[in-house]
Amino acid sequence: MATAAEIESVFDEALRLTNKALSGALETIDAEEARPKLEALAAELLAERDRAIQRGSVDREWIQKTVRWMVEWVPDSDLTLIAAIGRIARLTPTAVS
Repeated sequence: MATAAEIESVFDEALRLTNKALSGALETIDAEEARPKLEALAAELLAERDRAIQRGSVDREWIQKTVRWMVEWVPDSDLTLIAAIGRIARLTPTAVS
């Protein structure tokens, strides 16, 4: 099981990268403005971070759903956000009952 500090650290890094993308002019893979999706991602990361800290683990279903959603819109030129979710996934995700 991951410690609260480990969970917070990887989520904070994902949030940092999300905020960095928000400050730029990132477009989706379909050349649409990415801001609404990035804002939704930031909100989701904050909510899941709090839940994961309480559980002591990351929800495997949340990771799968989030990665599937992100690959639909994150451009190939900026895979750092997906990589950040991968670092979250390595925190020994568990299925939530």
